[in-house]
Amino acid sequence: MKEEQKTHQIHTDFSKELSYGSYLQLDKILSSQQRQSDHHDEMLFIIIHQASELWMKLILHEVSAAIDCIRKNDLEPSFKMLSRVSRIQQQLIQSWSVLSTLTPAEYMEFRDKLGHSSGFQSYQNRLIEFALGQKSAHVLSVYQHDPQLYKQMEDALHERSIYDAAISAMAMRGLPIDEAALNRDWSAPYEPNASVEEAWLTVYRNVDQYWDLYELAEKLVDIGSQQQLWRFNHMSTVERIIGHKTGTGGSAGVSYLKKVVDHRFFPELWSLRTKL
Repeated sequence: MKEEQKTHQIHTDFSKELSYGSYLQLDKILSSQQRQSDHHDEMLFIIIHQASELWMKLILHEVSAAIDCIRKNDLEPSFKMLSRVSRIQQQLIQSWSVLSTLTPAEYMEFRDKLGHSSGFQSYQNRLIEFALGQKSAHVLSVYQHDPQLYKQMEDALHERSIYDAAISAMAMRGLPIDEAALNRDWSAPYEPNASVEEAWLTVYRNVDQYWDLYELAEKLVDIGSQQQLWRFNHMSTVERIIGHKTGTGGSAGVSYLKKVVDHRFFPELWSLRTKL
C-alpha cells in the first residue's frame, strides 16, 4: 500500500520538472499574436490590447476581493488591494503612449482587417466599470451572441459596486444613510445622495474616529482619478490615430469617448471637498 502511494506521488508531483515557461504557459501566450495582415505595426496593436486585458483581469481579481473585505466590515486588507489597482491603472495609462507611436497612415494599412472587432466590446473593461459603479443595462446587447458571457455580464450588473459596499460600511459604523441609498436597484446607475455626502463629510471631519473609512475613501478617489486619466488618454490616442472616424465595431469613436470622460466615479467623494 505504501509503495502504491509512493508511486502515485512520483507520477503526480511535477513541481521539480516545472520550468519558467511551463509555469507561465508561455507557449500559449506567445503564440496568441495572430496578425490578420502582413503589416509590421499590427503586432504592436495586438500586444498592447492583449497586455491590457491581462492587467484588467488582475484589476477585477483585486477589486472583487476588496469588495468582499469591505462587505465584511474588514476594511484594512482592502487597502493593499486597492493600492495595487491604482498601480495597475498607471500601467494601463502608460500603454496608450506606446500605442500612440502608431501613426494614422500605419494603422490604415491593416484597419480593414479588424472586421467588427472593437475595444468597445471589451467585457473586462465593462466589468471594471460595473464594479466601480457605472452601470448600464443597454451595453449587455453587445454580448448577446455569447449566452455564457451575457449571463456573466448580467450577474455583474446586479451586483453591488465597490462604492455601494463602502456606503454600507458607513451605515454599519452608525453613520445615517438614506434607505434609498442602502437598498437601491444595484443595476441602475448610481445617483448622488445628500445623506451619503453628509456621511463622508463626517468621516473627513473626524479622521481619528473613522480612520479606516477615511483611508478607504482616499483609495477610491485614487482609483477614480486613474480611471478618468485612462479614459482621457484613450480618447486622445484614438483621436490622434483615427480622428473622428466611426470605430471599427460601429461605435461613435472619439465623440463617445469624450462623453464618458465627463463621467465622475464616487461623486460625493468629490463634491464634499468643496464643503470641507
